[in-house]
Amino acid sequence: MATSPVRRASVDDAGVVARMLHDFNTEFDSETPGPETLQQRLVQLLGGPATFALLGGEPPAGLALVTLRPNVWYPGPVALLDELYVAPEHRGAGIGGAIIERLVDESTASGVSAIEVNVDEGDVDALRFYDRHGFHLQQPDTGERAFYLSRELGA
Repeated sequence: MATSPVRRASVDDAGVVARMLHDFNTEFDSETPGPETLQQRLVQLLGGPATFALLGGEPPAGLALVTLRPNVWYPGPVALLDELYVAPEHRGAGIGGAIIERLVDESTASGVSAIEVNVDEGDVDALRFYDRHGFHLQQPDTGERAFYLSRELGA
């Protein structure tokens, strides 16, 4: 199987990224502010140093949205894979794997120390996918299960 082309999104791709993020949330019945609002936010975020997106396929059929943050425990930043999405009709073609491979390569080359991703417990397909690509549900040093907790603030 040929590897899917993956490229880093530019600010000019904000509309494409916004549409895919909107489609992702719509597919899984999650709230979305709509593609227009997402595009406005992405123009700002993709223009800065702490957020980037990778697009897989041509035309793009998959994406990764990543944010970087400093972390006291590592010498380099930590990348949070905020979203990974492949359009349903393109799943199983290797686009997601190609995006993860590019993410790991780019992160390693730019000094990122760790990549984190949050997965819902019931999403066994995503858990298997990430496990195949080196992400694990257990802490490597203790074997304890890892959990992600969150609290939304504001209105």
